Amino acid sequence: MARRTRRAVLTALGSGIAATAGCGAFGRERVDVLVAGSLQKAASETLQTQTDVEVAVEARGSVQAARLVAGGKRDPAIVALADPTLFDRVMNTAWHAVVASNEMVLAYNPQTGGGTRVAEADPWYVPLRGDSVSLGRTDPTLDPLGYRTLFVLALAADYYDEPGLAEAVLSPDQTYPETQLLAQFETGAVNAAFVYRSMAMERDYPFREFPAEIHLGDPAHAEQYRTTSYELPNGTAVAGNPIEYGAVRRDEQEATRTAFETVLSGDWLTPHGFTVRQAYPRLVGDVPSTVTR
Repeated sequence: MARRTRRAVLTALGSGIAATAGCGAFGRERVDVLVAGSLQKAASETLQTQTDVEVAVEARGSVQAARLVAGGKRDPAIVALADPTLFDRVMNTAWHAVVASNEMVLAYNPQTGGGTRVAEADPWYVPLRGDSVSLGRTDPTLDPLGYRTLFVLALAADYYDEPGLAEAVLSPDQTYPETQLLAQFETGAVNAAFVYRSMAMERDYPFREFPAEIHLGDPAHAEQYRTTSYELPNGTAVAGNPIEYGAVRRDEQEATRTAFETVLSGDWLTPHGFTVRQAYPRLVGDVPSTVTR
């Protein structure tokens, strides 16, 4: 693992793969950015206002996004995912930068009976085991939020001594695309949903917090998180880890460098409820020679 100072990171980076920057509105250069669904709002709004180039954002579940790039169906200049291990396991990139962290929560709609039951429950999972609460989550085959939901329930089963908790809570009809999950509150399709803290905060939904031993956001509990795992459709196993977000730059265009410097700063993420630790950005892997060593 390679570690660099923020000053070093904000120098020119690149792997010389493909040039995808083009011309956007008002003559500004455009940079195509493929991001995790949970980054959509931060990228489309705050990242755009903090960089001098036009950022064309597409949001997908991170597993799906990584597959699209790996399969040549997307060619973005910048990719930002909700699980940095996907750069190695799916995209097979030589390096990446870790830029932020997050934690899991249970968001609820207080305007519904089911949401009220979630708000008042002690412990939080009790109403989820019956039919009184409609629950939403994402597909673990498409994005890390989906398999992290499974990790939370597995960790909770041990923490609360509730064997079979996941089986009692989950059903196949609960999954929605990450970019649409909380919108289901407005349609009445779900009363509660397993989401990232940032997703609940930027949409102003109340949420139940989990203990640090469960929420996947505390590095001090990393060893405990790693007792959980999930096998991706390609056969690769991903282990539970403290939640982190990573990004990689895929060309050397000046516009892409400009946008990526903003990505690395993390300033576009903090207003949306992400945690940007002092150690970020952290570079991992075979960092290009253009990085000051």
